[in-house]
Amino acid sequence: MIKDSIKNLGLSATLKINEKSKLIVNQGKNIIKFGFGQSPFPVPKTVVEELKNNAHEKSYLPIQGLEKLRISIANYESKKKKYSFHQDQVIIGPGTKELMFLMQLAFDGEIILPAPSWVSYMPQSIIAKNNYHWIQTKAENNWFPKSHEIEEIILKNKKKKFILFINSPNNPSGQVCKNLKEISEIIKKHNILVLSDEIYSELTFDTKYESLFEYCSDDVIISNGLSKWCGAGGWRLGYFIIPKKKVELLKSIKVLASETFSAVSSPIQYAAISAFEGNHTNYIKKSKKILKSIGDYVYRNLRSNKIIMNKPMGGFYLLPEFLNKNFDTSSNLCDEILEKLNIALLPGSDFGFLENKLIARLSFTDFDGENFMKKINLDNDITYEDIKNYAPKIVEGVNKLKSWVEN
Repeated sequence: MIKDSIKNLGLSATLKINEKSKLIVNQGKNIIKFGFGQSPFPVPKTVVEELKNNAHEKSYLPIQGLEKLRISIANYESKKKKYSFHQDQVIIGPGTKELMFLMQLAFDGEIILPAPSWVSYMPQSIIAKNNYHWIQTKAENNWFPKSHEIEEIILKNKKKKFILFINSPNNPSGQVCKNLKEISEIIKKHNILVLSDEIYSELTFDTKYESLFEYCSDDVIISNGLSKWCGAGGWRLGYFIIPKKKVELLKSIKVLASETFSAVSSPIQYAAISAFEGNHTNYIKKSKKILKSIGDYVYRNLRSNKIIMNKPMGGFYLLPEFLNKNFDTSSNLCDEILEKLNIALLPGSDFGFLENKLIARLSFTDFDGENFMKKINLDNDITYEDIKNYAPKIVEGVNKLKSWVEN
């Protein structure tokens, strides 16, 4: 009755841990939610007002997306990339997750995934019946692949077409790719397609975000949306910008969209225009300031000779590796931490790491972002007292983990 390829799939790891955490909370227990990666900040008020103003919009919109929204996104990305995008290159989806899935369904080739990668890339390739290849990366290269590692896969399968997924800043590592130029040379040499997942790009802690698109624009699909920088994960609005030379892929995704989601919610598309045309500089600066301060706090206070990790560079994730604990798998490690400490983490194996690597994803977002934003200003540094007062669960979770690893 059920296809074998589907039978073996479980719930998406991030959504599963969110539901599991809610169940524990409903049982009256205190839980520290380091497992689910959701923006802690409110949607900007001006964008919320636009949603209210457009609640009456009820007609189906064009499959590819509302033209005015596509124009605003093309302009927004053109300014970011110092490049001229056309609205016809943009397609709007109910989150980038759905667009990635349709892309995998349309693509006739194989998938290259750096480990770690976001939890849904690999399951989507299974559903789409695309072979996938993991590249086990290293912390010293910010958990991103080196060009020769990519090329080794291609040379073994010379007759195949490939899509390489690059997600920077990265979920789950919180790292930024620093060898984009080197990777781009392999992309151009072998005519590879790249999905540049830039959903955390506005939350890069450095002032300038660098995209692989800047080095090989004809080969890179840009993927972004409202969920992370705008705090609107539940609104489900994402977009692709597809190179003009890949217009056939855009047409195929549009056909698949017509047979699946039809069009993204009308009120949300109208409201989203204000997200891309409005001035949200202070909102984004405050978001980044808070996330960087909390990320640095977790990094400084959790890192030891028993837990190693890279300093966060963007987004809201860290990848602590536990050195002194004897577990067979990272799943067993995280189960123990949840059971004994009431702290939810996600095992590294969910992101493509080998199961015996005792590494976990820590999302430092369990705090009231709206309150934190109100309590600080951009001119003053965020202190330990601020973090203790406005993100108490972060402090509690770090202290509990620190005590646990030392025992």
